[in-house]
Amino acid sequence: MSIHSRFPNRSSTRTRAKCALGVQQVLEWAFRTEKARLELPEPPDPERGDRPGFGLEYVLMQRAALGCRIDGGRYKPDSSTHADAEVIAACVAGLPTSLGGLRMAIRIAELARAGLTPDWMPGAMPRCVPVETKRNQHGERSITIAVGTTRVLSRGKWRTVELRACPVTFSPHPDQIAAAHRHYAQWWLAMDWVRGGLLAGGMLRSIEVTDAMPKRTPWQQRSVREQFGIEAC
Repeated sequence: MSIHSRFPNRSSTRTRAKCALGVQQVLEWAFRTEKARLELPEPPDPERGDRPGFGLEYVLMQRAALGCRIDGGRYKPDSSTHADAEVIAACVAGLPTSLGGLRMAIRIAELARAGLTPDWMPGAMPRCVPVETKRNQHGERSITIAVGTTRVLSRGKWRTVELRACPVTFSPHPDQIAAAHRHYAQWWLAMDWVRGGLLAGGMLRSIEVTDAMPKRTPWQQRSVREQFGIEAC
């Protein structure tokens, strides 16, 4: 089955045009539809006299220079995987360490297979809430703790009374929201690198990677809408 048959809206003319897709759509097609797998380089084995091999970026550049795909390599159980999907998976596997390397490559593949975008906690706002609550016949109440004592004059006598306070926290914590934004930003940079790598490699035969990218900082755009009361279209 060709890639065009998997996109039913495409023309069925004899000379087929490339499918124009954004990088997120490209990755979802490769990993979700085509079931592509990350072909990660095996670590060298000193006992066998192995030497560190070339990176996958170098291999892709050499393939592009030759203008063809080299046959051979590891056996793939799923031989029906589209050649473009394998190139896309190889590009993802070549993510540099500065952008997360292997860990980020696996993350990108997992999200693409699930058709998801990293959770940047949309709409999350820190709220001051009690650390602990309890419920009884009178309803739900916050737990308080003793924080000291003081003396008060009551009915002509000085009495010692206990001072109590309600411990509070912020939920979700601002650090949690900041971490979610940071992880999304790292994913976005890796996606931009993959898009650039696919364009520079020129290896895709059935897909044209466009400039379309996920929103870089969706939380900022949401904040503007909320500030001015603008409803999303």
